[in-house]
Amino acid sequence: MDNEEGRVRVLYQQLLEAWNQRRAAQMAELFLDDGIVIGFDGSQMRGASAVNDEMRQIFADHRPARYVGIVRTVAFLKPEVAVVHAVAGMVLPGTRGIKRENNAVQILTAVQREGQWRIAVYQNTPARFDGRPKLAAELTAELEETLKARGSEVFED
Repeated sequence: MDNEEGRVRVLYQQLLEAWNQRRAAQMAELFLDDGIVIGFDGSQMRGASAVNDEMRQIFADHRPARYVGIVRTVAFLKPEVAVVHAVAGMVLPGTRGIKRENNAVQILTAVQREGQWRIAVYQNTPARFDGRPKLAAELTAELEETLKARGSEVFED
């Protein structure tokens, strides 16, 4: 893995960590000013300020489940444009296991500007695998293994 790929992987992890720590401003800072988010439920946000506002509302109203993610690939379309393909599961507050119904496939498009990698597009799509329960079970098992390998300190409230 080269240095730039590592930096893009860190950007993805920072996004999940900001969500897990319920830090709206920190999450918004990862986005370009005109970045786009397409949420798990199809909701859409455009711009870092919209991300900040929406996340503040979400985090103020309830404790959301926490992410555990696995980067599948990082592909560079150009030296300053990368696409991260990842999968993620969620751990509900007060539990230690992955909630299968919340598994997702995530795509993050990152752009490097002035030496900094920022998120241009982040899409979070449900990984239900309709009619293919074996695939859903395999992904959940893989995410459970990742959760165990990372230890519980990531998910303490």
